Amino acid sequence: MFSLPGAAAFVTVVAAVAAGGNGAPAAETNDAPVADPPADRLRIAVIGLVHGHVEGLLARAAAADADLEIVGIHEPDRLLFDRLAAKYGLDPALHHRDLPAMLDAVRPECASVMTSIRDHLPAVRAAAPRGVHLLVEKPLAFSDDDARAMADLARRHRIHLLTNYETNWYASVREAKRLVDAGGLAPVRRMIFRHGHRGPREIGCAPEFVAWLTDPAANGGGALVDFGCYGAILATWLMDGRRPTAVVAGAATLKPGTYPRVDDDATIVLTYPGASATIQASWAWTHDVKEMDVFTERGSIHAGRRDDLTVREPDRPPRVVEPAPLPAPLRDEWAYFKGVVRGTCAVDPLSSLEYNLVAVEILDAARRQVAGR
Repeated sequence: MFSLPGAAAFVTVVAAVAAGGNGAPAAETNDAPVADPPADRLRIAVIGLVHGHVEGLLARAAAADADLEIVGIHEPDRLLFDRLAAKYGLDPALHHRDLPAMLDAVRPECASVMTSIRDHLPAVRAAAPRGVHLLVEKPLAFSDDDARAMADLARRHRIHLLTNYETNWYASVREAKRLVDAGGLAPVRRMIFRHGHRGPREIGCAPEFVAWLTDPAANGGGALVDFGCYGAILATWLMDGRRPTAVVAGAATLKPGTYPRVDDDATIVLTYPGASATIQASWAWTHDVKEMDVFTERGSIHAGRRDDLTVREPDRPPRVVEPAPLPAPLRDEWAYFKGVVRGTCAVDPLSSLEYNLVAVEILDAARRQVAGR
């Protein structure tokens, strides 16, 4: 058993950010009239292209009505850049091999970090002193030391350092928390989180993505980090930022021929005063899984993907509940990031630095326990 320090107060500091006066370029001229792009597009840089989620950003920026503009891309692998540039119509001039030089040349408002988890810290070291706000893909880090170094840089230079999880944008998850906070389904006694899929190789992730996901030095582990982070942040959120008093973890490699260097199945158990959480993270499910069950003294809530939500009173059959629509800034990560950077949207706890520091503490404790350290 690995014990964590006692609970600490969480204060989300939202620095006031002035919107930059960055106009969009004039519309191109061709045989048909072309509408002017939005004048207030977010000027965003991309740090790394090895994370498969980067394609969502590239597609968003390529849309005719895009609300963001990619102003520079840092990627050491020119062949990878060229492959994605051909797919999404990227200007070759966007490519930069040197990260600090890119940030100095293009002066973005913010950047999306699409590197391995290990490379989040170097990205923050380059961007924070230049006042560039960052959105990293989950988790913030797998090492508590790295996470704290990143937090120190972000606070010292007054930048936003946010973490993106797919489940942040699920109406089902938001409604579950609202039901708990409303008091009708409280207090929380037990939480169960199931996240994962058949495995990155099995679902066809790109080679550059698989390469670091299956490298323990770059990802910190396998499924334990890749999908254990979901339960870690959701439990922290449901517990209003409180740290667990204990973490117990176990991991296995069920498919050693496929994933010889990392775990592909993990279970983490968290203990809180009056509550517990079980995190089931795996690359060995038979299908894509992102589910959360919350059990209280007055009933239970099942939050599945997107809008899938059911509530069950004691000894009663489950009933389907339609979640309230998400407010506009919380419908996807790019609208949210733009709102935070421009100062029109407050930092949400699920992506906040404070809550994600706790999630990393949980991951690091579990990872070290599995490794016997």
